[in-house]
Amino acid sequence: MKPNHPTVALKPGRERSLLRRHPWVFSGAIGNLSKEPKPGETVCVRTAEGAFLGWGAYSPDSQIRVRMWSFNESDEITEDWITRQVQNAVARRISMHIPVHDNSFRLIHSESDFLPGVIADQFGSTVVVQILTAGAEYWRNTIYSALQKSSKCTCLIEKSDTEARKQEGLISREEVIIGDESGSKVIVVENGIKYRVQILGGQKTGFYLDQRVNRLLVQEYSKGKRVLDCFSFQGGFALNALKAGAVSVVAVDSSETALKAIRTNVEENQLDSGAITLVEANAFEYLRLLRDQKEQFDLIILDPPKLAATQSKVERALRAYKDLNLSACKLLAPGGILFTFSCSGGVTPELFQSVVAGAALDAGRNLQFIQTMRQGPDHPVLSTFPESEYLKGLVCLAVN
Repeated sequence: MKPNHPTVALKPGRERSLLRRHPWVFSGAIGNLSKEPKPGETVCVRTAEGAFLGWGAYSPDSQIRVRMWSFNESDEITEDWITRQVQNAVARRISMHIPVHDNSFRLIHSESDFLPGVIADQFGSTVVVQILTAGAEYWRNTIYSALQKSSKCTCLIEKSDTEARKQEGLISREEVIIGDESGSKVIVVENGIKYRVQILGGQKTGFYLDQRVNRLLVQEYSKGKRVLDCFSFQGGFALNALKAGAVSVVAVDSSETALKAIRTNVEENQLDSGAITLVEANAFEYLRLLRDQKEQFDLIILDPPKLAATQSKVERALRAYKDLNLSACKLLAPGGILFTFSCSGGVTPELFQSVVAGAALDAGRNLQFIQTMRQGPDHPVLSTFPESEYLKGLVCLAVN
């Protein structure tokens, strides 16, 4: 017999998105509750008329009040059900065409793997997990166990220290769950390049795996080029440019720790340390300085952090994206290439392209958009959840 879950009844006409299997229910769509659910507790979501819509996790402190687990009425959200979702996600990664020599990839991509609020990245024998929602928190121990068994990791680290947890009424958490702190120091192998990464105390899960395919693409454009890599972090793009034979690379980041990591990674891969210049600076200001100095580069990479964490910050982010791309356009040599990215979910690919086009116009440059980019296949986009496509990028050719 199924447990008697609390019922969330929607307001009349607010069921349309759920009928299209979009996994979010906002607080304003809720009509009434049969009883007040606990944070993360499974609820049954129904129309105002009482028709079944799905099973979800309740989050009393979030504007996204319910995140859906399943739209199948026969499902029971139990430890076994959660475990199967983890196992299925890991099995899908095994079937993907990730290069055999790479040792790091995303195992679970939240809603796109039917596990809202769960992010898990594997780095060799270490798995780093983020538990970001009340529903994921409710099943935290089950998720730990399933990840350990499915991935066969020897170290499991939870690194749930993002702003998203605050919005869910959850405290930050960063701790080793399985193994010891030695598992926090990992070597990521990607595209034939090694990166020494410190998980504890680092950003997000430790390394941005979503740019794997795009970093490899940079190699195709870098041979013999003068390269400027802004927001370089641990040097993912810079090292790929060096490996491909760039004559010079300027890597810009505001973090001294990140720049030290780049130097370490250059030495680890026996790349030409004399060909790379590390600059600790605000990229916005440094680009304007280079522009005033009338510098030019053959290849410029702009990969800023998320500039619009919420929809209310999109307009401000668009101004920042235009500023960055305007400066870059003025620094491009004739025939130069611009790799430019946005990871802000509220900025659509169409809107981002429009901003870059406007920046080129104001800079007096003509750009040809020759290629589009997105996150790698281990960060899938669910067909019913377009918000999971957050990373978008353009390869642009300066034709004057």
